[in-house]
Amino acid sequence: MSIAAPFGTAHAPATRLQTGRLHITARGRKVLAALIALPVVGVLASLALFGGGSAVATGTGSASDFHYLTVQAGQSLWGIAESLAPAADPRDVIAEIVSLNQLTDSAVQPGQRIAIPADIAR
Repeated sequence: MSIAAPFGTAHAPATRLQTGRLHITARGRKVLAALIALPVVGVLASLALFGGGSAVATGTGSASDFHYLTVQAGQSLWGIAESLAPAADPRDVIAEIVSLNQLTDSAVQPGQRIAIPADIAR
């Protein structure tokens, strides 16, 4: 007796085409990131090299003049600012003196020599 195959299974099963999603490996991600980053880095580098304004040294000096003042006992920057520029706001004058002398605060000591901008000292 022969065993017959069930009806409809006499032929080989049909193969399906697999249409799955593309999977990228870790190495592929690194290569893709490098390919994307390379032009971006190139553009940024060229902008940094050729896009910025260039600094050119000139032979002319600064037009800033300074007068120097030696702090006397009992003087403060507030008192100095009021005596140097009575019409100006003392806070602005103090800020200018602190910035010019690169002081960490507005405290001064007797005998300390400080620079005063020429436009204030007039």
